[in-house]
Amino acid sequence: MLCLSGTAFAIGGNYAFQGGTPYQQLQVRSALNVSSFNWSVVPQTITITISPLPVDEAVPGQIWLDPNLLDSGQFSWGTVQHEFAHEVDFALFNAAIHAQLETALGGTAWCYADNPALAHNQYGCERFASTLAWAYWPSAQNSMKPSMIAGESGGMTPVAFRALMTSILAGLAATPPAAPTQ
Repeated sequence: MLCLSGTAFAIGGNYAFQGGTPYQQLQVRSALNVSSFNWSVVPQTITITISPLPVDEAVPGQIWLDPNLLDSGQFSWGTVQHEFAHEVDFALFNAAIHAQLETALGGTAWCYADNPALAHNQYGCERFASTLAWAYWPSAQNSMKPSMIAGESGGMTPVAFRALMTSILAGLAATPPAAPTQ
């Protein structure tokens, strides 16, 4: 049985927890709240499962986070933001937006289904998630800063990326895309 404890709304996003200690859940809330990005643009509630896994990951509507990473406190916040940024993509973006972001961020292909043989930092979807985490929380403590992740978040300056996101989100508000893609 899925046991969800606690739900958060507003600028920090819409999510419910499955598992995790109060401290680990606090790290997720803190990570989303420290960012200046409005995570609530994701219209559905995201289930955040805190459970030991080989990697942190996101699929539409679901994020898995390693409790050991969350136990590291503020160091985990960039990863939390990165995974939630994938939910922004899943919920809102279509192929045209993917192409725009891939070009702007210097990706080789949008995501894994497009070319499964690339390195993590070559995928536009990963460059997008890392850049969103960095651009909206450009702190020395952010593990998504370009020097920490082989430049994955350095395809655009934070100012330029935030301007691009403002434009994309304004366009979506005016004319929502027909069908988001993975």
